[in-house]
Amino acid sequence: MPQPAASERIGSVVLLRETMTSFFSDRTAIITGAASGIGLALSRELCARGAVVVMADKDAAGLAAAMTSLGAPGLRAASAVVDVTDAAAVKRLVDDVAARHGRLDYLFNNAGISVVGDARDLSLEDWRVVININLFGTVHGVVAAYPVMAKQGFGHIVNTASLAGLVPSPGQITYTASKYAVVGLSDTLRVEGKDLGVKVSVVCPGLLDTPLVRNIRPIRIDRQELLRLLPGLMDPERCAREILRGVERNKALILVTPMAKWFWWINRISPEFMRRILLGYARKMRKLRKEA
Repeated sequence: MPQPAASERIGSVVLLRETMTSFFSDRTAIITGAASGIGLALSRELCARGAVVVMADKDAAGLAAAMTSLGAPGLRAASAVVDVTDAAAVKRLVDDVAARHGRLDYLFNNAGISVVGDARDLSLEDWRVVININLFGTVHGVVAAYPVMAKQGFGHIVNTASLAGLVPSPGQITYTASKYAVVGLSDTLRVEGKDLGVKVSVVCPGLLDTPLVRNIRPIRIDRQELLRLLPGLMDPERCAREILRGVERNKALILVTPMAKWFWWINRISPEFMRRILLGYARKMRKLRKEA
């Protein structure tokens, strides 16, 4: 019988020191957006499970703090300051990690940004910023990692989308557009990659207690009033564990949070009923809109 895992508390996170072989032991993973939120939580979990983790983020100071926060000896983690909107930089990172370790088992395309506001108030630049990070940041990771994984005959690409990539999300039209695209990209790539040994999953969380939500960029909406509309938020550590459970099972769609699961089912059964629910939310959002 395998021995139960020992644990060590690092801040608010319990890192498991497994005496049995973990599914992720000695696997190599790149995680973008790793300075905070889901990316940092995934980094902690994977390190604790014996993986070799490369944490990537464009925020150099935040990334250094994230590395320090791992805190425990024996963890195999490295960092790389990379902006996912820079395709060449993402490719260099992927090629370097694959060459250095002789393999690339996982790429977690996790970096993201959100802008909230009425569609009437969004500039073309607001659209470009969100789509460049959320969609093209994911595309750049796929373009760099997919050929490497196909050549080696194995690998798993995990793209972070959102519940907003499955159902309409009033007030977040740019975010929703980018995340719907990530879901479609992931579904298609999963089919193409099957015969090549490359697995693909897409993660669709509901609302989480992460900097992406807390530091959301509101357009002509008061931030505090907006945050009061949000339901209870799941902590990113629990989210990371659910994501890795889905990765172990090679799930195509990894739904995280009860809200995401309920809304996904309702939308599948009756899209029109889902739209009616969200229309109520859209009207609440519109009441927060400030005139120019």
